[in-house]
Amino acid sequence: MARPLMTADLGKQGGTVVCFGEVLLRLGAPGREQLLQRPHLDVFVGGAEANVAVGLARLGHRVAMATVAADNALGHAALGELRRYGVSTDHAVLRPGRMGLYFLTTGAIHRPSDVLYDRAGSTFALAEPEAVDWDTALAGATLLHLSGINAALGENGAKAALRAVQAARAKGIAVSFDCNYRAKLWAEWGGDAPAIIGALLSHADVIFGGRRDFGLVLGRTFEGPDSPRAAADAAFAAFPQARWIASTTREQVTVDHHILSARLFTRDASHIADPVHVAPIVDRIGGGDAFAAGILHGLLTGRPERDVVRLGLAAAALKHGVPGDLALVSAGDMEGFLEGGAFDVRR
Repeated sequence: MARPLMTADLGKQGGTVVCFGEVLLRLGAPGREQLLQRPHLDVFVGGAEANVAVGLARLGHRVAMATVAADNALGHAALGELRRYGVSTDHAVLRPGRMGLYFLTTGAIHRPSDVLYDRAGSTFALAEPEAVDWDTALAGATLLHLSGINAALGENGAKAALRAVQAARAKGIAVSFDCNYRAKLWAEWGGDAPAIIGALLSHADVIFGGRRDFGLVLGRTFEGPDSPRAAADAAFAAFPQARWIASTTREQVTVDHHILSARLFTRDASHIADPVHVAPIVDRIGGGDAFAAGILHGLLTGRPERDVVRLGLAAAALKHGVPGDLALVSAGDMEGFLEGGAFDVRR
């Protein structure tokens, strides 16, 4: 049985999960059209940490979103969408400025999906590192979750992320960190991704990352059939605080047919979930965040680690059938998936 994250040394039992990151608007070409093939865009609220926040709230956890958002109609609407799914926005700081955006062109057949970021100069990216009052935001918290995307947005974002994990660690609160390496964002400001991500990883109890992430941070290459375990062992050696490392593997048969598998590593064990075919895909964006929500749900509730990894994979697979970024998956959905009854009509 996994030792739950909600133990005395890591936070208060039954406390709040605090997610820290930028809330975004996604503007997508409808269906499989090219961007602005018609003058129409579908709008969804998202952002890596916001997706995890909604996923955990849907699974019954008390969740708060710490962020800096635009004090305008777009920012208020985005925060309202999070509240609609049960996420507290009491620790969202409102500032004048613009929302971070990204544009999505969904792929088809042999044409892959493409993301165009428009996040430079957003309210979140420009906010001073001290914008969030962590003494207040982390009061009563069990877990802080964030990702490398915060740091990828610029120097202020990197300092804010490091300040957040240091505040959590000082209070004995567990930290969950998703590497979420985004080469396009790092390139825009020339940040030292290996050093900054490595500094954040040193505070994490739960790490979401794979051999490419650890290869980047540690300056090594991991190849061969045993490379996921070898990469995890190297990460455990480099980051003594880490207790769990989780990752997914995606085989792309076509744009619309993927095979997902998942791994959960501890220092002395490996847990691998059986692969799942996902086809046809409705929307793959946010699948990794749904996986993170499923893994954290399992750890927070003390499920056996062999079940934790299956819950994460179930959440990720189910998210591929939900339009938009948010992980709108329920505990019943996941349990039904694992029991093989996901295709039955519920009456």
